[in-house]
Amino acid sequence: MKAASLKELKTELDDKSHQELIKLCLRLSRFKKENKELLSYLLFESNNEEQYIAEIKSEMDSQFEIINTSSQYFIKKSVQKILRNIKKYIRYSDHVETEIELLLYFCNKLADFTPSIKNNKIVANMFYRELNTITKKIKVVHEDLQHDYTLELKELYL
Repeated sequence: MKAASLKELKTELDDKSHQELIKLCLRLSRFKKENKELLSYLLFESNNEEQYIAEIKSEMDSQFEIINTSSQYFIKKSVQKILRNIKKYIRYSDHVETEIELLLYFCNKLADFTPSIKNNKIVANMFYRELNTITKKIKVVHEDLQHDYTLELKELYL
């Protein structure tokens, strides 16, 4: 995700009401390093969550493609970096559905990754930890979504 320029942010902030600005600034104060990315999300991408998810999935695909598979160490470090970025984007969103979708996609990518993650205990534990997180998060969404997400989750456990 590319952060918008300062001029674009200023133009978008000019269109917001006083109350909206206060709300944005209070939420922005929770973050430090990623303030510009968060503000870009709030102003430009929060209205279209599907597109936001698609962009992150695309970025995740490209990150998985460039993983150096010559060593288990490099695989572990790369997967940790990808997961760290995903968690950052999830914090921006505040939608449980977005979190579930991104983590499911991450786990699918890990399950299909070659060489198999079963050879690396740390990456395998990371995979199962995220599956447990997804299981907990599924319980708070709507029943229809629970069913759909549970079916996807069962495929990963097999």
